[in-house]
Amino acid sequence: MREATVGPDGAQMRWVEIAGAEPARVCVHGAGAQAAAYFTYAMTLPSVAGRRTLMVDLLGFGLSDRPTGFGYRLDEHAAALAAALDSAGIASAEVIGHSMGGAVAIALASLRPDLVSRLVLAEATLDPVPPPTPGHVGVTTFSEAEFSAGGMTQILHQVDPQWAATMRLADPVALHRSAFGLRAGTDPAARSLLMELPIPRTFMVGVGSEPLAGAAELTGAGVQVVTIPDAGHNIMLDNPHAFAECVAATIS
Repeated sequence: MREATVGPDGAQMRWVEIAGAEPARVCVHGAGAQAAAYFTYAMTLPSVAGRRTLMVDLLGFGLSDRPTGFGYRLDEHAAALAAALDSAGIASAEVIGHSMGGAVAIALASLRPDLVSRLVLAEATLDPVPPPTPGHVGVTTFSEAEFSAGGMTQILHQVDPQWAATMRLADPVALHRSAFGLRAGTDPAARSLLMELPIPRTFMVGVGSEPLAGAAELTGAGVQVVTIPDAGHNIMLDNPHAFAECVAATIS
């Protein structure tokens, strides 16, 4: 396990690293996830083996610290990740982001283009997330104090066991603020940033998920949209071999 000081009060961001050739690959998890749990199997398959690979836990999640003075907005996550990659000596990496981590990866590529040579996104969050519909309970249903006092326990009981297994490692404040960060999105929105980036970009969609909104516009902007069979939202867990093959594929 590696670590770097990236946040307030000396907060440490930590990652699991696989040694290999450069350029490095950097894997960024979604909200309530943990990078090594989601990416290790897929990123050690033969089609992607041999490259230096960092599976990074964002602040507030997994093995990383949980600073109370951190805002946990998408742009703040991206800035903290940039500091960790600087510490690790990373440049021109292939950054692989899932769900919220995809939005963070897009923000990182916009903020620090020297760090990112290619984006590979697995159902990245491209638009601000709306609040829960009436009658439904989500993280943003609660105030921060309510979520810490019992709301997170309620959410853990209603999500699937696979997600709960890593969500329970998250700091309640970090998860709550990150959820509101997803509601706010980035400015401009991650979708607009992605369409404007001049680097190779791949967007994976699980065949079992909802159709990708605006797919034609993304394709027109040069984003390669790939449908992954036998997969839902957690593509790297549902179909790791197809996920790895998509990561390994070169695009012009």
